[in-house]
Amino acid sequence: MTTHATAASTTNPFPRALWPRVAALLLVVYVVYACAQMEISWQRVHVGLDNAHRFFSRLFPPNFERWELLVKGLLESLEIAVLASALGIVLALPIGLAAARNLMPPWVSWPARAITILARSFHPVIVAILFVKAVGFGALAGILALSVASIGFIGKLFAEAIEEISDKQVEAVRATGAPFLSVLAYGVLPQVFSRFIGFATYQLDSNLRNSTMVGIVGAGGIGGTLFAAFQRFDYDYVCAILISIIALIMLGEILATAVRAIFIENATLADLLRGRRRAMRLRAMEDE
Repeated sequence: MTTHATAASTTNPFPRALWPRVAALLLVVYVVYACAQMEISWQRVHVGLDNAHRFFSRLFPPNFERWELLVKGLLESLEIAVLASALGIVLALPIGLAAARNLMPPWVSWPARAITILARSFHPVIVAILFVKAVGFGALAGILALSVASIGFIGKLFAEAIEEISDKQVEAVRATGAPFLSVLAYGVLPQVFSRFIGFATYQLDSNLRNSTMVGIVGAGGIGGTLFAAFQRFDYDYVCAILISIIALIMLGEILATAVRAIFIENATLADLLRGRRRAMRLRAMEDE
């Protein structure tokens, strides 16, 4: 017993092997080669740092004088994110269900998986450019672009969550002679509901961020205002826009946390406010 324990303690948890070292050496060589191909040098980094110092010095102090235009752009970005999330989630539910290989035959699951792969193939900005060309400038292009992204993300994760459920509950519902919709309602959805809420809130948060980018290509939102401010070299207003975007993302995170608490932990609005007040009291006591 002691001999085995001593042998286990002296065994090297990271055994030396030739191929990991060769792979690490090849990685280092490729990094050096890529830097040389992209003309990355210490001189360019030094010049870039000087330019960055001048740029950031022109950002402050932020200029909130045109707050009406700022609020209008933020509200449009929020509307784009909420509508795109709602539309994408509604469409992703049946696609994700059809893509689950433990519930559907291959001739149904594989086309559904192909749809989710196609929806994730391109960045939302690229999809927004396509929809701008198709439906014109404005928020509609942004809503459609982010809806496509939501279908790809939610559909894939929802299908994977269904494939990881326990078959015992599903078989128990089937044994009662229940139809397929009842099997879904009582055997499948209760096992994936909490994860689906997490997926949905994360996608809303992602769409909030992406809604500020698609406006750069003319798909509505605060991104158009930000791009115009850059073109005018109006950097103090750029700083105000960036601060407002950060505030919007933080607000979205707070709302997402509240939604998860309500649907997963069965919390009420009073519980949320009570928990916040308790946290504020504890923080005050720690400060004292």
